[in-house]
Amino acid sequence: MTATIATGKQTVLVIGDESIGKSALVAKLTGRAAYSSNFRGSTVNVQTYSGDRANFVDTPGILFASDSESTQSTLAELTQHEQVLVVVKATHLDQDLRRMLPLVQGKYGAVVVTFWDKVQPGEQAFEAIEKLSAESGVPFVPLDARYMSERQRAAVFTALDADAQFVRRELLGRAGWRIEPKPGLIDHRWIGPYLALALLLAPSVVVVQVANTFAAWVDPLLSGSMADTIGWVKKAAPEFLAAVIAGKYGLLTMGPLLFAWAVPTVVLYSLLLAVYKETGLLDRITTSLQPLMRHVGLTGRDLVRVIMGMGCNVPAVIATRNCSACTRGACLHAIGFGLACSYQLGATLAVFAAVRQPGLIWPYLGYLTLTTLIYTRLVSHPQARNKLNVLTIEGRSFLSWPDLQAVYREACGMLREFMFRSLPIFFTITLIASVLDWFGIVRHAASWLGPAMGVFRLPAESAVVLLMASIRKDGLLLLAEQSSADSLTGVQVLTGVYLAGVLLPCLVTVLTIAREQSWGFASKLVMRQLIAAVIFAMALAWGGHWLMEGAQ
Repeated sequence: MTATIATGKQTVLVIGDESIGKSALVAKLTGRAAYSSNFRGSTVNVQTYSGDRANFVDTPGILFASDSESTQSTLAELTQHEQVLVVVKATHLDQDLRRMLPLVQGKYGAVVVTFWDKVQPGEQAFEAIEKLSAESGVPFVPLDARYMSERQRAAVFTALDADAQFVRRELLGRAGWRIEPKPGLIDHRWIGPYLALALLLAPSVVVVQVANTFAAWVDPLLSGSMADTIGWVKKAAPEFLAAVIAGKYGLLTMGPLLFAWAVPTVVLYSLLLAVYKETGLLDRITTSLQPLMRHVGLTGRDLVRVIMGMGCNVPAVIATRNCSACTRGACLHAIGFGLACSYQLGATLAVFAAVRQPGLIWPYLGYLTLTTLIYTRLVSHPQARNKLNVLTIEGRSFLSWPDLQAVYREACGMLREFMFRSLPIFFTITLIASVLDWFGIVRHAASWLGPAMGVFRLPAESAVVLLMASIRKDGLLLLAEQSSADSLTGVQVLTGVYLAGVLLPCLVTVLTIAREQSWGFASKLVMRQLIAAVIFAMALAWGGHWLMEGAQ
C-alpha cells in the first residue's frame, strides 16, 4: 500500500503539531533544506521534497484549537495520501498520540518520536515505546530531529518500508510521563509579557544599528560606482529609456539603495530570527505575549508574525496563514499599517539624519506603535478579544542551543523568499514610478493634492512624498531631498514621515494581501487604513504643534 509517483519512490506525508521539528526531520531525511514554505519559524504551505529513497510532503503544523488556513490545508492533504509519517513529541507523547492517531487510522506508515533527548532513555522508556508501537500497529522511532544519526535515519526508512498499518481503534496504552520545561522569568505572570516584548523587539534594534552602519559605508561606494554607468545611459540611450533605467526612479538609480539598505537588513534579521526559532525562544515569546495581545484582538503568535515582517512584508503576510480565521484579518491590517519594513525603516532613519534630528526615531516608533494598537483594536473581530480566547500552542517549549546548520537553512530560506518574491515586485514598481514621472503624472497629481497638505501643516511639496511612498515605502526619502527640509520643524518632519509611512500599504504588501485573500478584502483594508492614517496624522500634526507652542 505504499504510495508512489512517476519515479517509483514512495511518497510520505509528514504531519504533526506546530514547532515539533517536522521540517528539520524532512531536511535530514532528504538532505534538502526546507525553505519555500517555511516562514518565520512555521511551515505555512504544503511542500514536497525529493530524497534518494523517498519523497516527503512537509505540511503545516496542525493546531487543534484553531481554524487556520494552514491547518485546513494539512487536513485536506491527509485525504490524498495513504503513507504517513506521524511526528510527536517525546515530552508530551500521550497527549500527541491521543490527538494524532485518530486522524491516520487505517493508513500506512510509522511514528517518529522527537525530542527524545529530553527523556531519560532507560529500559522503562524503551519498553513503553515498544508497547505503544505494538498496540498502534506501526513502528515507533525515537530520535532528536536536529542531530539525527545515520543509524536513526536508516531506522526511519526501515519503519516506512515495513508498510505497517495504523490500527482502526483508540489507543489505550500510555507512556505515563509528561515532561515540562522549568518556568523562567519570561513565564512570570506580570514581568513575562513585557520581557517577551523586549526580546521580540531586540532583533529590530540590533538590525537597525548594524545595517545602517553598514549602509552608511557601502551606499556611497555603490552610488559612486554606478555614477559613470548612469551618466553613460543618460547620454547614449533614448530619452524615455534613459529615464526608465537611469532617471530619478530608474533601476540603476534606485538599485544601490535597495542593496545597501534592504538586503543587509533582511540577511541579519533572518539570522537572528532563525536563532530565536531554533533555540525555542520564539515559542516561549509567543506564549508569554498572549495576555497582552488578547486586548487588541490578536494572539501572541499573531504579534510575532507582525514583528517578524520587519525584514520583509511578503513573508509576514504569507505567514498569517497560521492565524485563526477570527484574527487573520486584524493581523493583516496591523502588518499593512504599522509594519516598518526594511525599506521604510532605513528610509525613515535616513530622513531624520538628513534633517539633523535623529532623535525623532523614538517618538516616531512610539506613536506608530500606539496608533497601530488602537487601529488593530478597532478592526479586530470581537470574538478574538473574548476573555475565553485561548492560546492554540499548548505549554512552554524547551530552550536549547541552536543547530547552526538549521539556522543557516532557515536564513537562506528567508533570503531566497526575499530575492524571488520581493525583488521582481521592486523592479516592477520602479518601472511604474519612472513611467509616471516621465509623463508628468506625479507632478500633476502632486499639484492637485498640494493644497490638502495644509490639513497636516505640511508644505504642498510633501504630496510627492506621499505619492511615491504609497508605491514603495523608501519613497519617503524624498522628504530629505527637498530644499525646504531644513525649514521644517521637528513636528512637521515627524508628521511627514509618519503620514508617508501609514497612509497606504506599499504596493508590494497590497498585491500580496490581495493574492492571499482577495481584491475585495485588500480594497477594504486600504480604505480603512487611509481613513485611520488621516485621523492619526492630523492628531499628531496639530497636537504636536500645540504642545510646541505651549512649551515656548
